Amino acid sequence: MISFDEAPNIARALDKLRWATRIVVIDSGSTDGTLDIITKYPQAEAIYRPFTTFAEQCNYGLAQIKTEWCLSLDADYELSDEFVQELHQLDESPHIGGYQASFVYRIYGRPLRGTIYPPRTVLYRVNGATYISEGHGHRVSISGSVARLRGHIFHDDRKSLSRWFQSQSHYADAEAKYLASIDSKTLSQSDRIRRVGWPAPFLVALYVLFIKGSLLDGWAGWFYTLQRVIAESMLALAIVDRRLRKGDKND
Repeated sequence: MISFDEAPNIARALDKLRWATRIVVIDSGSTDGTLDIITKYPQAEAIYRPFTTFAEQCNYGLAQIKTEWCLSLDADYELSDEFVQELHQLDESPHIGGYQASFVYRIYGRPLRGTIYPPRTVLYRVNGATYISEGHGHRVSISGSVARLRGHIFHDDRKSLSRWFQSQSHYADAEAKYLASIDSKTLSQSDRIRRVGWPAPFLVALYVLFIKGSLLDGWAGWFYTLQRVIAESMLALAIVDRRLRKGDKND
């Protein structure tokens, strides 16, 4: 687990890990009480590392793991009871290198009907695993096949809205740089749309509201929709800004 000023979230994440014999938290200098919360969990160990990229933080964390398997989580994740039960009954066949989980997105504890948050490989064999940067985010590359877990994980980030805006500004710049740096033929359809610069904010609003059902989720659904629209708008601005600065009207 990596953390930085995650006091609003990390206790909920750690509560669902009380069964674990060792929890490694790579912290990049929290000052909001996060470290005090971690000390309340005897099996948790906070290790300081200045933040560089998410991938490098995770790879540093992997170097601290001595067991065959690793469960990698964000500090705003919360394991479901079904997920925890499933962990103790997993098939450890040699050909399986990892397990992927899907997410239920929550807004201040209120679950949404759907989300654009993708499934992630969260459990994997440490040997041969390495994290790779992709835009502002990261993904793990592992050896062997990836199986799917039935149990889900809750994503419920309760940090302040101002913190969210600060993060999105950084993410938009990193994502714009990433999208501009690679061959469009290798991009997914959604990333090709995002790279154009203007359609994504409009399309994501329709997709989240009507396809994912956020229209029926009340204020939590509108909150999530507005977050997605603002995030895509910030990315579109960053892409157009880069394009105008370079004087390229056709990219």
